[in-house]
Amino acid sequence: MGILYLFDALTVLIGVVYILYQMAYVIVSLTHKPIVFPDASPKKYGIVISARNEETVIGNLLQCLKDQDYPDSMYDVFIVADNCTDNTAEISRKYGATVYERFNTTQVGKGWALAYLFDKMQEDKKEKKYDAFIIFDADNTMEPDYLKQMNKCFSAGYDVVTSYRNSKNFSGNWVSSGTALWFIRESRMINNTRMILGNNCHAGGTGFLFSQKVMQRNKGWKHHLMTEDLEFSIDCILHKDKIGYCGQAILYDEQPVSFRQSWRQRLRWSKGFLQVFRHYSRQMIAHAIDEKDFSSVDMSLILCPWMVIFIIREILAAIYVFFDSVSLESQISTTYTLAIGFLASTIPMSIVVIITVFAERKNIRATNLELLVYSLTFPIYVMSYIPISFQAIFSKPQWKPIVHTGG
Repeated sequence: MGILYLFDALTVLIGVVYILYQMAYVIVSLTHKPIVFPDASPKKYGIVISARNEETVIGNLLQCLKDQDYPDSMYDVFIVADNCTDNTAEISRKYGATVYERFNTTQVGKGWALAYLFDKMQEDKKEKKYDAFIIFDADNTMEPDYLKQMNKCFSAGYDVVTSYRNSKNFSGNWVSSGTALWFIRESRMINNTRMILGNNCHAGGTGFLFSQKVMQRNKGWKHHLMTEDLEFSIDCILHKDKIGYCGQAILYDEQPVSFRQSWRQRLRWSKGFLQVFRHYSRQMIAHAIDEKDFSSVDMSLILCPWMVIFIIREILAAIYVFFDSVSLESQISTTYTLAIGFLASTIPMSIVVIITVFAERKNIRATNLELLVYSLTFPIYVMSYIPISFQAIFSKPQWKPIVHTGG
């Protein structure tokens, strides 16, 4: 019986701590000015892009890179055309990019494609002339001063730098706006606050930079879990790298408008979180204790497998009921209370999103009416994570590319 109380107390305690620290981050973000970095001499960058059948969008990204307010001689573009059956490689070469074509249907996923690309760069002895590397997805676009702003942050002494992740198609529907709001919230309210407090940030899945030192240590790219960006961030924290955030470097990506595609994408993310938790949780806890590094605590709270804890708790409750150690009525009541708690936890997140919309209005490509409507539909987006998280425990999702339209 005591173990059930322990699981109940653990679930409530971690949930309350998670909500309180997120709300505290919001307060800090709103009451402090964002960090602005001084001008810096241009460093040389290798732009790295993994693309799979992206002929509809790759040209937009490459044109944005050509239009950067940054010396052309200080960056080169490398693309891995990963299992492409369209004209991605041909279009990329027309823009002057160095293209490596990869055909491997066994090792599937962005992590494997990046590993192949870095291996080819090292084989051709092209990687050592760059101070750092910047990873983009094929659907990205960015503001003309993106490289200049990232260079300022990198020159300030950070080993890894992530940028402000905005959306090209915020106004698509409630699905695309839900994902967009999630990333805008993470940029402004979470990563911005981490910088203010001096903590390490989370390098998002696209639009992030890492130094030559990090690349050499990893011998290219070594992260192959389903959320390779989170795995990369945690590995950097464990190696005591400094992960910074540059809010002035604004990146745009295209979010799924199909609920089916969004579900599949978030199922992969949820499974990836479980993978990362299984591989790194012990190291993160040890690092937090030994180094007194709140970054490890921060990431551990994000990784916490709420649904796994809940399911284990329910299995134990069923065993106790079967052996008449507790009453069925009491466990139904407790389960109901916990389920309501899960649903209620979406309220603080929704409040944070509403605050984010007001704070970031000038950066969001949407009308006031759209902002109002999609702020109201955001709780539905968040609540859909509950069945997704449940499915992720038992499923074996495969990496599949999101179909982009160039919107």
